[in-house]
Amino acid sequence: MSTLTFTDADLAAISARFEPAPAADIVAWAVETFGDGLCLAASMADAVLIDVATKVDPSIEVVFLDTQYHFPETLATARRVEQRYRLKLRVLTPDREPDDLWRTDTDACCQARKVDPLSRHMAERAAWLTGLRRAESDSRRDAAIVQRDGRGLVKVNPLATWTDEQVDTYIREHDVPVNPLLFDGYPSIGCWPCTQRVEPGEDARAGRWAGSDKTECGLHL
Repeated sequence: MSTLTFTDADLAAISARFEPAPAADIVAWAVETFGDGLCLAASMADAVLIDVATKVDPSIEVVFLDTQYHFPETLATARRVEQRYRLKLRVLTPDREPDDLWRTDTDACCQARKVDPLSRHMAERAAWLTGLRRAESDSRRDAAIVQRDGRGLVKVNPLATWTDEQVDTYIREHDVPVNPLLFDGYPSIGCWPCTQRVEPGEDARAGRWAGSDKTECGLHL
């Protein structure tokens, strides 16, 4: 279904209706609505959304952005998750070789290594699922469950209302694969040059682009 079918008011109404809904119901709506035009973008911090989504549709397309600067633990988690869920995994890479752009312009680096590869892939898609949650940071606290993204596509955040405690409980009850860096001082995991350990009591995303005003890579802006 074309995203043009939905007005912004339609998406807001759908989002409001899903506020109390289980994540699986939200995923099921997205699968039924968008079919092959839907994909799931995974950061491989954990596989909670993948676990939820593959129980709805085992063949759902999962996209992983290989920036060429991931921690080895993140790449190992991606391989483990792919095998565990027998995923239809698409690994997207940038159209440039590794360089030092992250030293001088983190916005441009994220654009080239995350935003642009996903945009190229999404040119043939209508909607995407993300694991974004309101509890992750102040910049995400108003995130809708269903919204239009900067490309005009529909972005669905089935876990938007979940607390950290709900995530931990789901991981424990369903034996969900988790990136080991989460237990090594990295509650939010990005590329190794721009991610630091977080001190106790700090915001979970304080280690991302530490020392700068940057809080998002651009995928969710």
